[in-house]
Amino acid sequence: MPHATPHADVVPADLDTDLGAEPGTELDTALRGGPFHVALRAAIAARGLPLQRVQHHLTRYGVKVGVTSLSYWQQGARRPQRPESLRAVRALEEILKLPEESLIRLLAETGDERGSTRRPEGRSYRSLVEASGVLERLLAELDAPPDGGLHMLGHHEQVRIGACRELLGRESHHIVRAHRDGVDRFVAVHHGDPGCAPDRTRVHALENCRTGRVRWDEETGLLVAELLFDTRLRAGDTFLFRHAVEDGTAGVSREYVRAFGPAGGQYALQVRFDANALPARCHRFAQHSAAAPRSGHQDLPLAGRHHSVHLVEPRVRAGLVGIGWEWDALT
Repeated sequence: MPHATPHADVVPADLDTDLGAEPGTELDTALRGGPFHVALRAAIAARGLPLQRVQHHLTRYGVKVGVTSLSYWQQGARRPQRPESLRAVRALEEILKLPEESLIRLLAETGDERGSTRRPEGRSYRSLVEASGVLERLLAELDAPPDGGLHMLGHHEQVRIGACRELLGRESHHIVRAHRDGVDRFVAVHHGDPGCAPDRTRVHALENCRTGRVRWDEETGLLVAELLFDTRLRAGDTFLFRHAVEDGTAGVSREYVRAFGPAGGQYALQVRFDANALPARCHRFAQHSAAAPRSGHQDLPLAGRHHSVHLVEPRVRAGLVGIGWEWDALT
């Protein structure tokens, strides 16, 4: 995510010294071992700022967070999870002159009962936050509201992994209901694997829709595409449509993740592997947010001659859900 910059060119007096995190200090220990709330409290104490001043500096970075929320964060009563809160954590690293990723890393880590920590698998938290900011910009270019006026009743996806272990593409079946009059489109989002070329990714309208405007961002691998309906829906109308994304432009793929906003209907995900490139293990997982630890791990055995695994969420909740897999060493 691009760093926000203060609206003034003059650094405030209470931020004009670089305290850093000297080895062996309480702050250094907290930043190395966490948890997040202890590190945040130590950083604020080392800077000598009351929470009202911290809040003031955040507003200069264009981020709005209440003093109560800041207090809860440093007490460990709550964790930053919403996009605005996560942008605040990024700004806090700059305001408190902490090493880059120091607080973000602690948010992304999860511990067991013995206090050990490990990084969650898959995409880094930073890449997800950057993609979130880019997605907002791409949707704005298409004048697309966050939910598009549609509630999801059902979404079934089939992902294909090729012989070179790459994400070849996916096909999506949608069942939606309009909650306002005049809805005539859906904006599909595709987040390719690291190293993908979104300019060479193709979106195909398969049923009850046609492809409209397409926008992409090369750095994050994000692509958004309008799927135009041949009718305008009225509030309460249901609609079915299908589309596919042809990718195959990146390297080795290791997971497929779908993010959801408001709670919705059923979601089913199937991942099918080429017979000449089968993974060693597969599992499902879920996350409450990009910064939260992954949970709900469940092994998924490959099924039948189609070499596929799947998951079904009867009613999705806000957050992320996906399937990950591990490859044996290449020979």
